[in-house]
Amino acid sequence: MKSDIHPDYHTIKVVMTDGTEFHTRSTYGKDGDTMQLDIDPLSHPAWTGGQQQMMDRGGRVSRFNKRFEGFGVGSKK
Repeated sequence: MKSDIHPDYHTIKVVMTDGTEFHTRSTYGKDGDTMQLDIDPLSHPAWTGGQQQMMDRGGRVSRFNKRFEGFGVGSKK
Protein backbone atom coordinates (compact mmCIF):
# COMPACT_ATOMS: atom_id res chain seq x y z
CA MET A 1 0.00 0.00 0.00
CA LYS A 2 1.31 3.45 -0.88
CA SER A 3 2.00 5.76 2.02
CA ASP A 4 0.63 9.32 2.33
CA ILE A 5 -2.20 8.88 -0.20
CA HIS A 6 -5.02 8.14 2.24
CA PRO A 7 -7.00 10.85 4.10
CA ASP A 8 -6.58 11.29 7.84
CA TYR A 9 -9.07 9.02 9.65
CA HIS A 10 -9.82 10.28 13.17
CA THR A 11 -12.50 10.50 15.88
CA ILE A 12 -15.24 13.16 15.69
CA LYS A 13 -18.44 13.89 17.62
CA VAL A 14 -21.77 13.82 15.72
CA VAL A 15 -24.71 15.77 17.17
CA MET A 16 -28.16 14.67 15.96
CA THR A 17 -31.13 17.02 15.48
CA ASP A 18 -32.60 16.06 18.86
CA GLY A 19 -29.34 16.87 20.67
CA THR A 20 -28.10 13.32 21.19
CA GLU A 21 -24.48 12.81 20.33
CA PHE A 22 -22.13 9.97 19.56
CA HIS A 23 -18.49 9.54 18.63
CA THR A 24 -17.38 7.92 15.40
CA ARG A 25 -14.38 7.77 13.12
CA SER A 26 -14.39 9.89 9.97
CA THR A 27 -12.32 11.90 7.52
CA TYR A 28 -14.46 14.98 8.29
CA GLY A 29 -12.57 17.96 9.78
CA LYS A 30 -9.86 17.45 12.37
CA ASP A 31 -9.54 15.14 15.36
CA GLY A 32 -12.13 16.13 17.98
CA ASP A 33 -14.30 18.30 15.66
CA THR A 34 -18.09 18.28 15.98
CA MET A 35 -20.47 17.60 13.08
CA GLN A 36 -23.90 19.16 13.67
CA LEU A 37 -26.57 17.40 11.60
CA ASP A 38 -29.46 19.38 10.08
CA ILE A 39 -31.22 16.28 8.75
CA ASP A 40 -30.97 12.78 10.17
CA PRO A 41 -33.05 9.58 10.34
CA LEU A 42 -34.97 11.02 13.31
CA SER A 43 -36.27 14.04 11.38
CA HIS A 44 -36.22 13.25 7.65
CA PRO A 45 -39.55 12.21 6.07
CA ALA A 46 -37.90 9.43 4.08
CA TRP A 47 -37.18 7.59 7.34
CA THR A 48 -40.02 8.83 9.54
CA GLY A 49 -42.87 8.16 7.11
CA GLY A 50 -43.80 11.83 6.88
CA GLN A 51 -46.80 13.21 5.09
CA GLN A 52 -46.79 11.99 1.53
CA GLN A 53 -49.05 13.37 -1.15
CA MET A 54 -49.82 11.53 -4.34
CA MET A 55 -50.10 13.92 -7.26
CA ASP A 56 -52.49 12.96 -10.03
CA ARG A 57 -50.77 13.93 -13.26
CA GLY A 58 -52.87 13.33 -16.31
CA GLY A 59 -55.40 11.23 -14.42
CA ARG A 60 -52.99 8.33 -13.84
CA VAL A 61 -53.91 7.87 -10.19
CA SER A 62 -57.61 8.16 -11.00
CA ARG A 63 -57.31 5.57 -13.76
CA PHE A 64 -55.39 3.23 -11.46
CA ASN A 65 -57.97 3.58 -8.68
CA LYS A 66 -60.85 3.01 -11.13
CA ARG A 67 -59.18 -0.02 -12.72
CA PHE A 68 -58.35 -1.76 -9.45
CA GLU A 69 -61.18 -0.59 -7.17
CA GLY A 70 -62.58 -4.13 -6.88
CA PHE A 71 -59.30 -5.43 -5.44
CA GLY A 72 -59.31 -3.12 -2.43
CA VAL A 73 -56.38 -1.14 -3.85
CA GLY A 74 -56.36 2.62 -4.21
CA SER A 75 -58.02 5.46 -2.35
CA LYS A 76 -60.72 4.78 0.19
CA LYS A 77 -63.86 6.87 -0.19
